[in-house]
Amino acid sequence: MGYLDYVNTKMGTDSVMSLSRGNTLPLCQLPFGMCAFCPQTEIPKDFTWFYNPNKDYIEGVRLTHQPSPWIGDYGPLLFSVAKDEYGKPPKQKFTSETLKPHYIKYELDSGTTLEFTPSERGGAFIASSKEGGAFFSIFSVFGNTTFKLTGDILYVKNDYTEKSEALNFTQHTVISLRGAKIGKIDIKNGSCHVFFKGKISGAIAISYISYEQAVLELSRIEKLDKTLKKAEDVWENYLSKIEIDSQNQTQVGVFYSCMYRSFLFPHKAYEITGDGQSLHYSPFTGRVHKGVRYTDYGFWDTYRTSVPLFAMVARDDLEKMLEGFLCDYYESGFLPRWTSLGEIGCMPSTLIDGAIAEAVCQGVGSRGLHKGLLEGMLHHANTLSSVPKFGRNHIDKYLKYGYVPYTCANESINLSLDFAYGDWCIAKVAKMLGENDIANEYFKRAKTYKALFDTERGFFIAKDENGEFRPDFDPFVWGYDYTESSAYQNIFGAPHALDEIATMLGGSEKAICKLDEIFNTAPVFKHGRYGCEIHEMTEMANAPKGLGQCAISNQPSFTIPFLYSYFGNREKSDYYVKKIATECFTKDAYPGDEDNGSMSAWYIFATIGKFPICPGSGKWAITTPLAKFKILGE
Repeated sequence: MGYLDYVNTKMGTDSVMSLSRGNTLPLCQLPFGMCAFCPQTEIPKDFTWFYNPNKDYIEGVRLTHQPSPWIGDYGPLLFSVAKDEYGKPPKQKFTSETLKPHYIKYELDSGTTLEFTPSERGGAFIASSKEGGAFFSIFSVFGNTTFKLTGDILYVKNDYTEKSEALNFTQHTVISLRGAKIGKIDIKNGSCHVFFKGKISGAIAISYISYEQAVLELSRIEKLDKTLKKAEDVWENYLSKIEIDSQNQTQVGVFYSCMYRSFLFPHKAYEITGDGQSLHYSPFTGRVHKGVRYTDYGFWDTYRTSVPLFAMVARDDLEKMLEGFLCDYYESGFLPRWTSLGEIGCMPSTLIDGAIAEAVCQGVGSRGLHKGLLEGMLHHANTLSSVPKFGRNHIDKYLKYGYVPYTCANESINLSLDFAYGDWCIAKVAKMLGENDIANEYFKRAKTYKALFDTERGFFIAKDENGEFRPDFDPFVWGYDYTESSAYQNIFGAPHALDEIATMLGGSEKAICKLDEIFNTAPVFKHGRYGCEIHEMTEMANAPKGLGQCAISNQPSFTIPFLYSYFGNREKSDYYVKKIATECFTKDAYPGDEDNGSMSAWYIFATIGKFPICPGSGKWAITTPLAKFKILGE
């Protein structure tokens, strides 16, 4: 068996808005590829939960970029094959379904078949009909879509973006219709229907730059069998970067499903010219620029686990990503925060700081690249953007008071702690570059977290402009001063200051007692600013008994189970890490939103028994591995 045989791309897909088991899609895509293919069962009222694994029908296969249902899609197109021409995508039952990272195949009860395999910026496909003719249809999912047929190539334009602002954005898609006997072609109402007999063996390529670039990319895509073999080889290479040896086949399946999920995002958003030059469309300028670009990525979610995993086994990819993030800084004025084509800024803070510090700490990238990134870090550490989705919100208040007062902003604790950690990251990068004056300044700024820690109650508690703690503090209240969490999940919320937090609690033994309090306190929550029960609350309450306030369904709790080991009690870390890995992760589900590979990377680190306790520090919490392993791509 190859590694691909263990991957379940449906893991995490059985999710709804009120309860996440991953909120994933069964994406057929190359690692970090520019686009993916995915079955679409329907478009519900909320638009973005478009795949339901419990349905026995599909509307077609979608070309998608969607990183999360909370973010949405851009440039989507839907491909269908049916016996009749429909004004909207027909729901067709399937008799056979194959969903792999490198291959999708549906045999439909109408006697038609649809197959896809991915390339870097598109893919190859086959649409076939057993008896008589059929219609191969392309539907516009959202936005303005135009179609034009020239020879056997269909030219498609789409300008849709769900949330981001993207200046002059157009996705140019070209589709070759090879091999079949083509009959009438009907273009109407945002759809195109091609009548054919036999089998279309075609290819699809996209470009954000031009049709000419898309046609060039199309010329690089071979027929399905050869493209499939290339995709298989690429995936086997990535999946083999960590090899585990276990007799538990469920564990092996979950592990390699997590490996697959770890290498989907960010998406490449650059293209290669005929002479090998990298170019990209910039959503910030609306123009084409030299260099690489990556998108569909959020650092609030990924800096803790995904980036350290890349620094371990995908270093060349991480270096290119950093080059792309630097391009965003030069073109938008700020380093990226959460991009989906353009910047959407849906989560707070500039936790790209942690990603950069980890890469520099692990020696990924050149000195020149590091200097450029440091410039971008310093900029957002001192400059308040006039557009809230860029940079550090309320940085002016942080610079004035040494923290963000709760009377000035929501989520003030997480903003303040993230800014302090970000300043520490700046200091680390500056020190490695020999910029000692900058390093000293920002190491000093990184200690501002101390002002918000109440040593009597043992929590980070918000303050007002006068330095007074919030009078109505309640550790069970979510929102207000905390991001998707309460005070419990943020007790150790300054990763660069774990030793100092332990000292403020009374020492390592007291820190371990505080961890016991987290796990032994019932998973009680109060809605707070959210005004209703959000899915993260539900997932914490529904977690296996004994996890208490460790809301492992969300990123703020990722580090908590490993902290026992860090503070000297490895046995308790072993217990909780194993409990979470075996009871919260199943072959079909994650404990909560998977988010850009971050939760998958958590499981990988849990399996190999080491966790990046503070990205940028080089420190690891060590636990007992859950399986024998070998890191081949390190």
